Amino acid sequence: MEHDTKTPQYRTSDPNSFASESVRKRWPVILTQGIDDVYRAVTKTSDPEKLAEGKKIIEQLAGLKYEVEHDRKLTPIPDDGFTEEIQTYNKEVEALGPDAHWYDVPWLFSECYLYRRVSSIFRLSEHWRSYDIFARQKMDTFRSSRPAVLELASNYRQLVQQIRENKDAAHDPEAEKILFQEMFEICLWGNATDLSLLTNLTYEDIQKLQGSEARKAAEKNILVNDLPKAYEILKKAQSEGKKERRVDIVLDNAGFELYVDMILAGYLLSAGLATQVVLRPKSIPWFVSDVVPSDFSGLLNAVANPRALYDTPSEDEDLQGKKPEPLSEEAEKDLQFLFQEWATFHSEGQLILRPNRYWTYGGSFWRLPAENPELHEELKSAELVIFKGDLNYRKLTADAAWPATTPFNEALGPMGPSSGVNVLSLRTCKADVVVGLPEGKDEELRQLEGGGGDSGARKWAWNGKWAVVNLSQGH
Repeated sequence: MEHDTKTPQYRTSDPNSFASESVRKRWPVILTQGIDDVYRAVTKTSDPEKLAEGKKIIEQLAGLKYEVEHDRKLTPIPDDGFTEEIQTYNKEVEALGPDAHWYDVPWLFSECYLYRRVSSIFRLSEHWRSYDIFARQKMDTFRSSRPAVLELASNYRQLVQQIRENKDAAHDPEAEKILFQEMFEICLWGNATDLSLLTNLTYEDIQKLQGSEARKAAEKNILVNDLPKAYEILKKAQSEGKKERRVDIVLDNAGFELYVDMILAGYLLSAGLATQVVLRPKSIPWFVSDVVPSDFSGLLNAVANPRALYDTPSEDEDLQGKKPEPLSEEAEKDLQFLFQEWATFHSEGQLILRPNRYWTYGGSFWRLPAENPELHEELKSAELVIFKGDLNYRKLTADAAWPATTPFNEALGPMGPSSGVNVLSLRTCKADVVVGLPEGKDEELRQLEGGGGDSGARKWAWNGKWAVVNLSQGH
């Protein structure tokens, strides 16, 4: 397409790319889990029409899984009411040629196409239109993150109370900067719980990613860290006395990560580094764990009434005859403090949820300024636009096979400095594309155990162990 980079994109046919493993191994597993979820929902349905339709949906999902596993050709998506969006996808399928098949297509587009196909199956039904096959998994991971959830709630409550008590006192600039970095690094490593990639990890492994000590150890794994520059942007706007200072967060995962994003938003508002935070979720179930508006309300309900979530056995606990440990009164108060904070910010218009269907289009963000000028103008008016997670990074950089030393600004193309948007990407690496690294760093990481060695594969960038925090200043 005309606004795309000329640098080749990663393809599912490349045996040295994580794309190959994704199409052959990960996607069939994800579809199987989706089928299981619908099956569980169908067995609890007494409405005969909904039951029959649910069974048909299971057949359609199984058919899609068969297409992927047997390397069939990509077919046009049926119009499900979002005509313009579907036309954009189908134009791309057509542009790939009549022989485009699952095992030899651009990774970024084909993965978006996969989830858009799934969405269309539900959209074209009568009784399951708004059903989210990933909702159960998303809430399960939030429940399993209980130790980290409670620790953060307690720390946040103390922090906000300190900020308010010392509002007029002289502040230690260095301490403020360190706190900013700590809050953002919590947010960064929250991304490490990406459900679509954790097909083999246990909840205990997820919890290890989230404890305080783990965060301190993980700091050395941030390969590029532009957080000090991002801090200066917000601090400068604050010290200049700008009345409206907005920060946008293009969200990634639900569950624990959305919880951390909300804590970050609350911190930015409480510390006066922003006067408004706009959260930008997806509009349809996406890449297993991505935030949709219903995840936001689900999280608010969980925090408002934490005992309903934490003192009630999960389905699995019920089957095993286990009972969760009751929540302490202090923990309940900490979570309810959070709810009050968020509810107040929301009612005062300081914390806003603003979906846009563009986030689930199939192309890279190189196309954003031309394809959605209205959204582009919105982003330009923010002091900072934070893009969370791996997929947003892939979309920003067009998921292209750039040399690892390519400057981040350059890899953003039309979303770089000329865009008028201050872009901050928080990303734990779970795909091949990486830019902005110092000379020799990629080669050094490949030589680590499991890093890919001389195989031609950048395996070190597949598992979420390493992170990059990149800034591109557009104003």
